[in-house]
Amino acid sequence: MSVKHVIFFIFCVSFQLSWSQNDTLVLKNKDIIVGEIKAMDKGVITIETDYSDSDFKITWLNIISVRSKQIYLLTMSNGRRINSSLITQKGDSAKATLNLSPPITVDLKDIVYIKPVEDHFLSRLKASVSLGYNVTKSNNLQQFSVTSTLSYTAYKWLFSGSYNAVRSDQDSVPTTQRTDANLSIRYFMKKDWFYSTSADFLSNNEQKLKLRSTIKGGLGKYFKHTNRLYFGGGFGLAFNNESFTDEMATNRNSLELYGSVMLNIFDAGDLDLNTDITGYPSLTEKGRFRIDYNINLKYDLPLDFFIKLGLTYNFDNKPVAGASESDYVIQTSFGWEFN
Repeated sequence: MSVKHVIFFIFCVSFQLSWSQNDTLVLKNKDIIVGEIKAMDKGVITIETDYSDSDFKITWLNIISVRSKQIYLLTMSNGRRINSSLITQKGDSAKATLNLSPPITVDLKDIVYIKPVEDHFLSRLKASVSLGYNVTKSNNLQQFSVTSTLSYTAYKWLFSGSYNAVRSDQDSVPTTQRTDANLSIRYFMKKDWFYSTSADFLSNNEQKLKLRSTIKGGLGKYFKHTNRLYFGGGFGLAFNNESFTDEMATNRNSLELYGSVMLNIFDAGDLDLNTDITGYPSLTEKGRFRIDYNINLKYDLPLDFFIKLGLTYNFDNKPVAGASESDYVIQTSFGWEFN
């Protein structure tokens, strides 16, 4: 065999190997995209290609065929989590065969999350940061806010955290500050049930809160888990520790029940709506009841930038003397997301 034949043979083998490692998507309009699937979450699949400077992001429900030999963490709409490659069936592209023992067949629309199993640490990480600044001539009002989120997804669990701070300065009025933060871990079980433990922190001038620390643990479930929305809830016990800035420097410790409902709608073009509400009836302080409510509307921009409008509301029917029962903050911010 000549040198030219050897070189040609090596080229063909190398080409075939590199080609075999590519993932292929076929869209409803018959377009074909070849590259590497990076993830699918909230109804959008991301694929990296050699012929584009930026990744393609495509609505999952617009995909009619997938061929990939990568091993993925797949989450189904019923909450089942599976490690498998992803190949649609010939003659019925709406269904995919998963290489379990024995193999099973699922509808593409029932797959709600895809992530390569052997990817590096950063590929499992998602983070965002947004900033807001408002200024008015009247009373020289200036308001600055910062919001950040962080999450890490593994096979059976999810770690997430958030930080949100607002500071307002105005002539002849004391500076107003509000800071809240959260750390939580969810461990996923069968049928979309999960165990959740979290720590919430809040400092708030309006309610004379120097610091409220709430540690809670319980069970949760997604009642609806699709490529259009997540809808779920949870319940459990919470231990609440509070210190106040009132004249008595009051301190409180209490045991509470909690119940929560959450909704995330993301199949609305570039809009993403995320809202949740949690109620805390006290077990140790008779008649006391608290509510935490959040709603955020995010509009995605090119290059992973976004604009966000958010409302956070806190209610306590038994505040300390001189403090308000409720406090709320409305924020508009501009930010960037890493995922």
